[in-house]
Order: sequence, then structure tokens, then C-alpha cells
Amino acid sequence: MLHDADDAAAERARAAAARVRAATSHGSRARQPALAGSKVAARRRRAHAEDEFGLDPQFRERLLPIFQLLYEKYWRVDARGARNVPRRGPTILVANHSGALPFDATMIACALHAAGQPRATRFLYDRFVENLPYLPQLYQRVGGVLASRTNAERLLRNGELVGLFPEGVAGLSKLFSERYVLQPFSSGFVRLALRHRATIVPVAVIGAEEIYPLVGRVRAISKLVGVPYLPVTPFFPLLGPLGMIPLPTKWTIRFGKPIVLDAPPRRSHDTVAVRAMAEQIRVRVQQMVGALLRRRDGVF
Repeated sequence: MLHDADDAAAERARAAAARVRAATSHGSRARQPALAGSKVAARRRRAHAEDEFGLDPQFRERLLPIFQLLYEKYWRVDARGARNVPRRGPTILVANHSGALPFDATMIACALHAAGQPRATRFLYDRFVENLPYLPQLYQRVGGVLASRTNAERLLRNGELVGLFPEGVAGLSKLFSERYVLQPFSSGFVRLALRHRATIVPVAVIGAEEIYPLVGRVRAISKLVGVPYLPVTPFFPLLGPLGMIPLPTKWTIRFGKPIVLDAPPRRSHDTVAVRAMAEQIRVRVQQMVGALLRRRDGVF
């Protein structure tokens, strides 16, 4: 009897242990989705926290449908050659600049996103943007970075995809009569490419020059608000804020063949050589722009 009682007690103990294991297993399975979700959220928070320039991937994703609407429906962008942009390693996009407001940067970024580029495009924006309300924070959260040599070097050291417009403010302030004539390039991007062994991808954009047909520039008043100039178009300031609505032109974007500078990093200190290389790349972009204009059917 004692032996049978021991067996019964042992059986009850085994059954209780089995129930505990089942309950534990069920609880673990129930917690798995919650844990998985918390891990994804934690990764997103870390990605945002780790970006020293303020890129917010979730905010960028929320804004993406708005820019895609502009890209696909309003400006009907025809973008080709995105495969020329490396998917890893330090890369510099060098594009012509226009449009009074930097819509060209957002459309280039949209084109690469649509082509499956896994990296966010980190465009450098001019210092005067810091004087404007709200825009600096918006730019930073979608991936923009204040233009400076230090910031550009940090991005390239991290293997980022950096976009810039070597024409600078001169590109934005071109009159309608000067459209698609590239202004002299700053040579800073060449020094960056040499020092960080970065690939340069030339980019040509047409369509942006006509969204704000610039017929004049007011510089005296602009100094009061900290911007290079106030644009004068056929619609602004005549129509007030309505005059700042960009025209629905037809855009074309081409990504040219990548350029790897065949020179050692020490050549970045050779001012003459650096300027010569910058001019060669300016001519390359100008030729790309000219080829697109010759094949263009119309502005709209």
C-alpha cells in the first residue's frame, strides 16, 4: 500500500508539474507578440536616438505619402538611372539646383526610395534655412543636415548617402532667363570625395526651374528675415500666399554613371586640381541637363 501511495503521490506531482509547464508555455507564447512589438519599437527609438542629426524614420514614413503624391501625380516625375547610385558605402549625389524652394531635393529622394534604395538620402541644406521658422526641424526629421564640412565628413565616415547642390544659393536664385545654366560649383564636394574615397553620382533635374518662374529678386527686405532674397514671380507677391503654389510642370531626373576620383586623398589639399575636378563634374551635369532639354516635349 505504501508503494501504491507513493506512486499516486508521484503521479499527482507529475500532473501538477505538467500543468505548471503548460501555463508557463502559454504565458510565454502570449507575451511573444508583445515582446516582439516592444523590440521593434525599441529598435526604432534607438535608430532615432542614434542619429546625431535628428532623422526620425517614423516621421519620414508618415510624410512620404504627401511627397509621393507630388512625385507621381503633380509633377509626374520620370526618373531613370537610380541603379547607378550605390546601395552602400560613402556616396555623394551632385545635382543642379533650382526652384526657389528645395523641392528638387525631395523629388530626388522620392525617386531613390521608389527604386528601392535602402538608405535615406541626407541632403545638406543652406545655413539661411536656420533663420526660418519650423523648416530646420522639418528638414532634420526627414533626413536633412545643415551644410558644413564637419557634418558632411561625419555622414561620409558613417557610409551615408549624401546629397548636395554645389551651385549653392546661386542655383536657387537664377532668373527665368538663366534657367538650366549651371552656376560655378563649389569644390568642397571634391575634397570630401577624395578624403573619404566616396563615389560621386551626377544628377540632372529638369522641370524644377519652371515651378517658380523667377523674374526678379528683392534683397534689401530679405536681410530683415535672414534669407538671401525674396523671389518675384508673375504670381508672387501679386497673389500673396497663393503665388507660392508651385506650377505643375513635368519633371525628369537622371542619375548618371558613378564617378570614382582617381587621386590619392592628399590631392584634396591641391586647390588647383580640386577646382579642375569640380569643373569637370559641373560640365558633366550641364551636359546631362542639356541632353534632357533636347528630348523634352514641353514644360507641362
